[in-house]
Amino acid sequence: MPILTGLAPDPRQSGYRLVVVDRGRFASLPGDALASLRLDLGREIPAAVLARLRELADIEAACRAALRVLARRGHARLDLGRKLMKKQLEARGLIDDRRFAEQYAAVRAARGRGPARLVQDLRAQGVDVRIAEESVRRALEEEGFTPEIEARAVAARRARQLGDLPPVVRKRRLLAFLARRGYSGAAALEVVQELLER
Repeated sequence: MPILTGLAPDPRQSGYRLVVVDRGRFASLPGDALASLRLDLGREIPAAVLARLRELADIEAACRAALRVLARRGHARLDLGRKLMKKQLEARGLIDDRRFAEQYAAVRAARGRGPARLVQDLRAQGVDVRIAEESVRRALEEEGFTPEIEARAVAARRARQLGDLPPVVRKRRLLAFLARRGYSGAAALEVVQELLER
């Protein structure tokens, strides 16, 4: 258990106290919020008290972040609330675009989505383009998906559904289908021509 090794007035902020845990600065917190907690110097901090200290530190960090944001320019209450909530969730590791992107790509790739479509979908959800591209590449590698093989499998299923159409129409529709799925270019054309020759 961590030990409370310091609790002194914060010289930079009236009414605040510097909390030091295991000889490292923990946070500067309002003295009145600490008054109800049983904090004994040199003693272990009980789990419930430590949890409350962390909660108070998160609240203080959010308030300081809000002040920094407001110092730059004005914000509507809802906008500021969203930004602060996002910041808190990111700080706690609950929002992680990279992890989300890799999971999203793995699931959607298994459903026949190609790399270009996966990146496009992730970008539409606000994921940075570099994170999206890297996450898609990594997810495909880890899941063992090869875009060419997946494109061939997806196109073969669709080609069977279009079996009664004239070859020119089948070719056009297969290429459009593959493009919507994120497979395009010379590789998609090669797959379609190979399927239509059968």
